[in-house]
Amino acid sequence: MAIEVGAKLEGKVTGITHFGAFVDLSGGVTGLVHISEIADNYVKDVKDHLKIDDVVKVKVINVDKDGKIGLSIKQAIDRPEGHTPPPPRERSAGGAGDRFPRGGGDRGGGGDRGGRPFKQGSGKPPFGKPSFGKPSFEDKMSRFLKDSEERISSLKKNTESKRGGRGAKRV
Repeated sequence: MAIEVGAKLEGKVTGITHFGAFVDLSGGVTGLVHISEIADNYVKDVKDHLKIDDVVKVKVINVDKDGKIGLSIKQAIDRPEGHTPPPPRERSAGGAGDRFPRGGGDRGGGGDRGGRPFKQGSGKPPFGKPSFGKPSFEDKMSRFLKDSEERISSLKKNTESKRGGRGAKRV
């Protein structure tokens, strides 16, 4: 039986990992249901939704040249017309998104290298380059060098003022 993209099949869960579940389709063919394709809501642990030997209905969402089959449980569910899945969950305080500050750097924060937002009417895209497309390696390197030089100078300023030590001056 040929596995085609868009086909809805039944399969048996044969393995569970932290990133998804392996499902055995007919004929000994195995595909992967990624954790993001298990349910419409946020899935923290695959084991909360699936167990080994569960029979699940899946939809084939891609078949790679090397034979890997991508499956989806949430897309296999027949929904009435006009039904929309719930919106993505907002990040809670203290999540991974809070570890990296917005602005500056190469994290897409939308600002100049000092973390300040660009002036709307300036007409100049960041770093003198058009704003479309990916930045070149040279652009990334120059941005990295400038950022690291600014950080080093900031650290030097902060540590030089504290070098005198605490307490009385030495004679």
